[in-house]
Amino acid sequence: MNRRKQIAVVGSGDDRMEPAVSHARMLGELIAREGWAVVSGGRDAGVMRAVNEGAKKVAGSLTVGILPGPVGSVAPGVDVVVVTGLGNARNNVIVLSADVVVACGVDGAGTASEVALALKNGKPVILLAADETARAFYNRIGNGMVLRAATPQEAVELIRTVL
Repeated sequence: MNRRKQIAVVGSGDDRMEPAVSHARMLGELIAREGWAVVSGGRDAGVMRAVNEGAKKVAGSLTVGILPGPVGSVAPGVDVVVVTGLGNARNNVIVLSADVVVACGVDGAGTASEVALALKNGKPVILLAADETARAFYNRIGNGMVLRAATPQEAVELIRTVL
């Protein structure tokens, strides 16, 4: 069965986290142009909102938001809402649903947990514009599954390579 590839984009829920939010918006558009589905945490905040906004610039895009609890503030542009009732454990659902995980910055514990869960489950991870401390840490624990990109365009090239 030929299914649409699913790319999880994770990152901060803080709208002020730049360049992560701007990168996520561009990344969403580029992912959608490739015909891949965007998977995110689905909330109306930060990277989650931005990646869905970007994807919706492309006709025929598909976005999936995996929420931690009851439907509350869902990002505009989320096509499929999955309500897990799992709280932060929903991070595992996000990464297990993805073929590749892209972290737009690793600025907080939530994103760090998603990256760690992806690595633990053998999912390739792309760190987009992560600082040197984060890159060094995830490279050390990543068993060769961590790639680095400076721009959304580089991230998409790496996704193509991994897929």
